[in-house]
Amino acid sequence: MTHQPIIAVIDDDEGVRIALTSLIRALGYAVRVYGSAIDFLNESRSGDPDCLICDIQMPQLSGDQLQARLIAAGRKLPIIFMTAFPTALTRQRVLAAGAHAILDKPVDGDAIAHHLESLLAPS
Repeated sequence: MTHQPIIAVIDDDEGVRIALTSLIRALGYAVRVYGSAIDFLNESRSGDPDCLICDIQMPQLSGDQLQARLIAAGRKLPIIFMTAFPTALTRQRVLAAGAHAILDKPVDGDAIAHHLESLLAPS
């Protein structure tokens, strides 16, 4: 039986969550959706997703703060960040910490598909 990769989408914008959920399912992946980084951290399901697609700018806990917490806890998950407010400093910080990519919003579906394929393709 083949493992269906699980993608976690974390964004405080419901429209973004709905659009990404549809795209990810159409690409053949399973998806878990969270309205905040706190919701993701409080999730009680066993096992980490295969990849996170996460907004940077969110209330309570930003995407880059979530990345730092995951790293501190020893959870090294592939992360594709999205942001409507790109800055060189943020881009440099999240990539240096191990993010796979940081994409400007609105995010192109082909870019998401490309990055997921490169992250999750069988080796």
